[in-house]
Amino acid sequence: MTFSNVLIQWYLQNKRDLPWRNTSDPYPIWLSEIILQQTRVAQGMPYFYSFFNQFPTVKHLAQADEQQVLKLWQGLGYYSRARNLHQAAKHITEELQGVFPNSYKGLLELKGVGEYTAAAIASFAYNEAVPVVDGNVFRVLSRYFGIDSDISLGKTKKEFTALAAELLPKDQPALFNQAIMEFGALQCVPKSPTCSECVFNSSCVALQKGLIGTLPFKSKKLKVTYRYFNYIVLNDSSGKTKLQQRTDKGIWFNLYEFPLIETQQVEGFETIAPLIQADASFGNSVVSIEEINPISIVHKLSHQHLYIKFWKVRLSDTLVDGVGAEQLKAFPFPIVIHNFIGEEVLK
Repeated sequence: MTFSNVLIQWYLQNKRDLPWRNTSDPYPIWLSEIILQQTRVAQGMPYFYSFFNQFPTVKHLAQADEQQVLKLWQGLGYYSRARNLHQAAKHITEELQGVFPNSYKGLLELKGVGEYTAAAIASFAYNEAVPVVDGNVFRVLSRYFGIDSDISLGKTKKEFTALAAELLPKDQPALFNQAIMEFGALQCVPKSPTCSECVFNSSCVALQKGLIGTLPFKSKKLKVTYRYFNYIVLNDSSGKTKLQQRTDKGIWFNLYEFPLIETQQVEGFETIAPLIQADASFGNSVVSIEEINPISIVHKLSHQHLYIKFWKVRLSDTLVDGVGAEQLKAFPFPIVIHNFIGEEVLK
């Protein structure tokens, strides 16, 4: 049997029953693909159901307020995905009369849809013969064929895409694409795969040559920057606090947070307290300043590690634009602030 036939047979016996696999409707397929970018299925599944229940059609999603979309996305990370999802839904509804593009090329025109996502939707929804190439596919093909090309290079993606296209059965593109992705997710996993139980254990080059741990090969390491956030949790005489919206295009764009003092390193009371007292935007009625977590919360993003402290500041006056505890529930926050609110704020 050929590689493709063995793979498809394995898939039919081992595939997970996932809701977006039981339809050819491009909307839930697109929704699932965007949610599952950089996200495990177990983590993404509740979000898929939340979005699909809240917005059962692309028109419902297009008509939503961005704040509502971001709130629903809260905790999933990579928030640009949610904003792009919303913009693409508006484009489909307003410019394409609610009809999804029905080809790989057309799908590439949607905001937030790259080559992999377009190929996945085109094959799953329209059975178009285009190969998908993601991290799972890199791993399966590099190990099976013993390919040590550097996957951080653009030319390597072209190499793997050409190989996947050659292996793709033109009469079963959706089935093959689902199969190779599922095989990478369940069997040919990044660390400690159970090669003894693998259907390819007699033909996998990496297994024969002892290269499972080194393939796929990637030379470029992600550069991580370190940032130090001090969130000022104001608590006025009426029990209200203050929020601000992040308008900078960096992390957490359009999400809400408490007033922020960013420093060059972790700082203690003797440094932060004078900065709070000197900031006119906090008012002139500071009664007390409390360092809630002397040890920073470390929040790791793909390219940044954030060291976060929260400072509770009690005021004798009333904030003009104060936000009450019940109102807080409607705002989309970064998950680290959402968790803090649930545990500490306004006690």
